[in-house]
Amino acid sequence: MSVDFRKLKSFVKIVDTGSVSRAAAILRTAQPALSQQIASLEAHFKHKLLIRSNVGITPTEAGLILYRHAQLMLKQIDQAQIDINQATASIAGRVSIGLATYSTSSSLSLPLLREMRIKHPQIVVHINDSFGQILSELIMTGKMDMALIYASEPIKGTTLQPLFKEEMFLVSPPGENLPGAAGEALALSALAEMPLLLPSKNHLLRRLIDDALARARATPTVVSEIESVPALSAAVLDGLGSTILPASVVTAIPSFAGAQVRPLTRPVIDATVSLCVSDHLPLSEPALAAKAVLLEIVGHMTATEHPGIRPV
Repeated sequence: MSVDFRKLKSFVKIVDTGSVSRAAAILRTAQPALSQQIASLEAHFKHKLLIRSNVGITPTEAGLILYRHAQLMLKQIDQAQIDINQATASIAGRVSIGLATYSTSSSLSLPLLREMRIKHPQIVVHINDSFGQILSELIMTGKMDMALIYASEPIKGTTLQPLFKEEMFLVSPPGENLPGAAGEALALSALAEMPLLLPSKNHLLRRLIDDALARARATPTVVSEIESVPALSAAVLDGLGSTILPASVVTAIPSFAGAQVRPLTRPVIDATVSLCVSDHLPLSEPALAAKAVLLEIVGHMTATEHPGIRPV
């Protein structure tokens, strides 16, 4: 029995899809052939790798270990092919970068794409700011190269590099009657009766907001949970409620134009944005190039005046 990249690719695709039939359709391979490849892998490693049930296929503990290594090896062989093809050209390949939604990092996408286009035109940049998956998990499994996320505590399987802290501001409809003068900081206790539009409870930003409101002894009136920036800005400007976001996000997104932005205090809500990479999967040459550009952009941002942004 032997292990080759074709068997590993089939194994990874079965784990990703949770089904031999779906993997066979994607790989354009007969199901019996895929099953034979998995049997060959299990015979080689002398461990059961997959658990089959009525609800699909999941990896065993041994299967998870092989999945992580297979992701690395397949990624390296893909990059090796790119390096061979582009041996006499500039850096080429693909890099995937996650940017935390509702964070200042999401407003970095355009500067990042612009600089990568100028400095590394042969690198294809894939940007992900979706709520659908947890970015750190994509980093751990090798499906994404790096991400800017809200995180200050260690996350298993990753290395975090804190980059900056961002302060959260109240963002309200243009005609909303708010306490105090325009631009004046509001105590969190003033939000107790205010209708709020917030992300769901599985988002770190929501947990930070809830914790801060609890410390201020203010019970929030959450009228909607919205996990879409366009939908959130439309709801705020339509007068459906206020939200809490970094000021730089509001100023960078045209759809928030006209909204009132007020600092919050007692206590201030702030979050650490960190660069997240795998602690066991090395970055490819295109990923290293993109990381350097990203850190350069962040360094320039923290060195200049940006509302609510400060270095860690």
